Parts: sequence; structure tokens; C-alpha cells
Amino acid sequence: MKPKSEKSIELYNLLLRRGYPEPFCDEVTKNLNTDWTAQRLIGYLSHYQKLKMEDVADEVLAILSDRNRIMKKKRLEEVNARWNQFLCEGFGDEDEEA
Repeated sequence: MKPKSEKSIELYNLLLRRGYPEPFCDEVTKNLNTDWTAQRLIGYLSHYQKLKMEDVADEVLAILSDRNRIMKKKRLEEVNARWNQFLCEGFGDEDEEA
């Protein structure tokens, strides 16, 4: 697993200050280990004083779902770009046939 980002460490400390158990904070930040995902949860938490752990866990799952959807979209866009390039250029050895 990749090391925690700066924002992920900030999220960990925020969760601890809000009274969540250390194992919960650790699991959350293990999964939200990038600045983008951690910042999303920090933003969510900024709207509330205290949430049940279940509510925080639900938001973590929603953030991970969004991240996975975005990653899949980017992969599909890359495949589509390669396919379009192939359609325009072919195998690239048409010059040898002439």
C-alpha cells in the first residue's frame, strides 16, 4: 500500500481530534491515502461537528466509488484515443505495400 499523503495525515489527525478511535482513523486514511481523496473527506467533515462512524464510513465508500469511476473513465478515454489513432493510421506499414 502506498504511504499516506500530507492531506491524509492531516485527515488522520482531524479524525483523532474529533474523538474517533485510532484503529478507525488508521483504516480511513489507509484507504484515503491521496491528497485528493483525503481532501474530499476533510471537506465533508467541515460541514459537521460530530458524525457517527457509520456516516463517515459511508462517505469514505462514496469517495472511493467516485475515485474508481473517474479512474475507469480515464482508462476508457485512453483506450478510445488509441483506437481512434489506429483507425486513422492503421498498422503503420501501408508504405511497405506500395
